[in-house]
Amino acid sequence: MADNNQNSAVQETEEELTSYTTETNAGAGTGTSVIAPGYGTGRRKEAVARVRLVPGSGKWKINGRTLEEYFPSRLQQREVNSPIVLLKLENKFDVIVLVDGGGVTGQAGAIRLGVARALNAIDRDSNRAALKKAGFLTRDSRVVERKKAGLHKARKAPQYSKR
Repeated sequence: MADNNQNSAVQETEEELTSYTTETNAGAGTGTSVIAPGYGTGRRKEAVARVRLVPGSGKWKINGRTLEEYFPSRLQQREVNSPIVLLKLENKFDVIVLVDGGGVTGQAGAIRLGVARALNAIDRDSNRAALKKAGFLTRDSRVVERKKAGLHKARKAPQYSKR
């Protein structure tokens, strides 16, 4: 009995990983974009990604490594590839990325923004509406708040003693 419950839980999590949210399907592209070189810069937290799109066969190079080597997590692989999947342009561009700073999640977000900006620069007429509707052209401006004098962290104050 417990084995069946465990199997159904595994199936549910696999389905969640392979299914896309309505946000990624919103305003899906037609795959009729111009295939030309493009460039975009993406930023997220402390991470900065410089992204070059070159017409090719869909290869990824991130700081000299492949997508699978750089991002072992399938979730982050899907995140950085989501603008290309949204516009149905898989295997049409080689992606060359130089990314610096931040952590793994910040770098993935920076690369996604860089890819979306590069696709927008290549063919603004057919790509911009779908990318904008999915929220891929919006920079996430949240960064770590600076530490203030007299406090332990940005807002954490020392313990107050009345007596």
